[in-house]
Amino acid sequence: MSAAMIIGAGDATGAAIARAFAAQGLTACISRRPRSHAALETLAADICATGHQALPFPCDARDEASVVQLFETVERDVGPIEACVFNIGANVQFPIIETTARVYQKVWEMACFAGFLTGREAARHMTPRGRGTIIFTGATASLRGRAGFSAFSGAKAALRMLAQSMSRELGPQGIHVAHAVIDGPIDTDFIRQRHPDFDAAKAEQLLLSPDAIAANYVMLHQQEKSAWTHELDLRPWGEKF
Repeated sequence: MSAAMIIGAGDATGAAIARAFAAQGLTACISRRPRSHAALETLAADICATGHQALPFPCDARDEASVVQLFETVERDVGPIEACVFNIGANVQFPIIETTARVYQKVWEMACFAGFLTGREAARHMTPRGRGTIIFTGATASLRGRAGFSAFSGAKAALRMLAQSMSRELGPQGIHVAHAVIDGPIDTDFIRQRHPDFDAAKAEQLLLSPDAIAANYVMLHQQEKSAWTHELDLRPWGEKF
């Protein structure tokens, strides 16, 4: 059985990505921080209830030893990892004079350093086989920094450069590395709590659907080598560029 590794399998987008890859016949190996173990168990059970395969793997993606062990465990006990998605968000907003060193470093660890560890370990296992897909979830902040998002923008921009470097290095070795710019609000509880016109925006289809994002990730994984996409921007039809 082959596996799809989902790092950052949260309740909305990450869960949708896990379901989408499981529907393709891969075992969805879903991971998020250990304190969310119960939520992981629930998601895995929900996927299995649909007749597909999923397994929970709590892990702090910022901890090198834990990430190394996670990939080794999945490769040994589940099967070869054919697709790996890094989907940790770390979206926080602070005025620059209120942004502490601890906040800045933690956001970088979550949104960038954890992506490096994930991408490196995925590459270590995929390159000997000469195949595999690694997808990094980006954001509007990957391309431009809004006021109040210095930590998030810096981390997401760095993640984008990581993806570019890996793509140039690993593409000739048969590994498809892609970066998805999620350029707009997603239909999630997190956005509902922060979007002043959430219900109106949803009614007008001005929010990204987690299932639609997931379908695009599966599409990236299934692309033929002669026409690989490295960067894909996804936005609702009414979102301004």
